[in-house]
Amino acid sequence: MPAITFASRHEESPTCSHAAGTAPFDYLPKSSLDRLRKINHFLIHAFQNSISVIQENLTGTYLFLLADTNGVLLSMNYSSDLKAVVEDSPIRPGMFFTAQSCGVNAISVTMDSNEPVVLLPEQHESPYFQSWHCYAAPLFMGSQHVGYLDVSTINADMQGELIAIAKLIPAYMHNCYQSQQTAEVCNKPAVEFTERQLTILEMIAGGLTVKAIALKLKIKECTVNHHKKVIFNKLGVQSSTEAVSIASRMSYV
Repeated sequence: MPAITFASRHEESPTCSHAAGTAPFDYLPKSSLDRLRKINHFLIHAFQNSISVIQENLTGTYLFLLADTNGVLLSMNYSSDLKAVVEDSPIRPGMFFTAQSCGVNAISVTMDSNEPVVLLPEQHESPYFQSWHCYAAPLFMGSQHVGYLDVSTINADMQGELIAIAKLIPAYMHNCYQSQQTAEVCNKPAVEFTERQLTILEMIAGGLTVKAIALKLKIKECTVNHHKKVIFNKLGVQSSTEAVSIASRMSYV
């Protein structure tokens, strides 16, 4: 098995930048990460559930990573033989997988290209990832872009299997994700919206910005934001994406 080396753990503000291939890496503050993981709890659960199903048929060494649309690591899973290595590595939820944070890597490349990519060990800028053969791709739930998936191995002979596995995971995740959301919607009581709130909710679903909604309805942007806050509270969500998803399943949009 090729040697695997990682940097020691070190944390700084996510606003700082470092030269490619050097430590420390950038991490999201814990309070922000906790909120981000709460917002993406359906996605994280779907990821972990899908990996647990797939892992039953795996014999090699694998590292699975789930990042949000900004490249922040939300969740990870790995084969048992990597436990000590990963726990002693800088890779943990909250890490930014942007090129600015840790040099060119599979997730940063697919973020830039919006296409699936295969990155060989020598193509990683950071020496800490130069044992890995990585496949990364944008992750969608239906038509909604929710983040990025990375599947990595240190065994070059398993690269083909790696890509095949990575292509299976989104299908598993999508089924699990939909099941979770349907179950939650079924348990939600009916929500009462005013006519103005429904109008704004429909506009949000149509992709309009706060400024566009304000211009169209001839109201102030702060008023639109107030209505959005009320809508989010009624639906029990924290983002427009979640609001539209839940509202569509409850037939409000």
